[in-house]
Amino acid sequence: MKRSALTRRHGVLIATGAALAVAGFGISFPGRAPVAPAEDVVAIEEAATLSERSAFEGAGLGPEWDLPNLDHPRVDYWIARFDTVPEMRKKFQGFLDRGGQYAPMILAALEERGMPRDLLYLAMIESGFQAHATSHAAAVGLWQFIRETGERYGLNVDRAVDERRDPVRATNAALDYLEELYDRFGSWYLAAAAYNSGENRVSRAMRAQFGRERARSEADYYAIWDRLPKETRDYVPLMIAAGRITKNPEAYGFRPMTLASPSWDEVTVPPATQLSTIAATYGTTVNVLKELNPHFKLDRTPNNRHYSVRVPAGAAARLAQTGSSGESTPVAD
Repeated sequence: MKRSALTRRHGVLIATGAALAVAGFGISFPGRAPVAPAEDVVAIEEAATLSERSAFEGAGLGPEWDLPNLDHPRVDYWIARFDTVPEMRKKFQGFLDRGGQYAPMILAALEERGMPRDLLYLAMIESGFQAHATSHAAAVGLWQFIRETGERYGLNVDRAVDERRDPVRATNAALDYLEELYDRFGSWYLAAAAYNSGENRVSRAMRAQFGRERARSEADYYAIWDRLPKETRDYVPLMIAAGRITKNPEAYGFRPMTLASPSWDEVTVPPATQLSTIAATYGTTVNVLKELNPHFKLDRTPNNRHYSVRVPAGAAARLAQTGSSGESTPVAD
């Protein structure tokens, strides 16, 4: 399958996966380290080219829909909740404020695959664009993967990293999964429902309603509405409500989402490299590295493999120009 150019590094693709998820609205849904020598950094590669960054900056969230903007009383219900309930307004404004740092990357990945850009709102209702979001069902990250499904598709969860919290890997994982679900059901809204509740539930509902599994229109979602679990019934209405507000925020008194171009380089480092060593090498801090790499659980990279680490944009190029000296100090388990 096609993957976002954000994960493409000189022809090498990151293998990622996807998972079952639960809605993330929280409404009612269930001193200075030694500097590593340049040769210890085994590869320095750009995570996003200048042309890609330009494309991100030009990505808009205009009023057009590329999924059917289906009316339903529950769409109106959720819009009214976000518009009139103070706690809900505050929560949704937080989604818009955080979304700007992730939406360009997600939109670029969707566009490259030829998938509807409005699937962005699935991530919004899953996690509120929070990389560290964790649900009561132990779903984690921007796209709320449970561990089993994430690992099934290639997301690593171990002592050192939880790649469900990696926005780029997790996005490619989610889009892989959604593409598979679309291929099965022939509907993006049914794919979203299956992403939330499981494909077997959606399959049973479709067969009970129509005697077939594949949709003939996106409106088939509402035809099986009563046959879906309660939280899944609200899933697509929430997506549509989130999209309507995000596309026209001023009409509801919200500040618009401000898109920010992803800005980082990626470097590949040896096993068990301390984050303090990487920070010293690239002229940054451990805190900045953790912001760029929210999937790191320890203060070092995994001890059993070379690993790709995001560093501030331009840091890799500056190191390549100036060189460095010192020794790296990998730490084993």
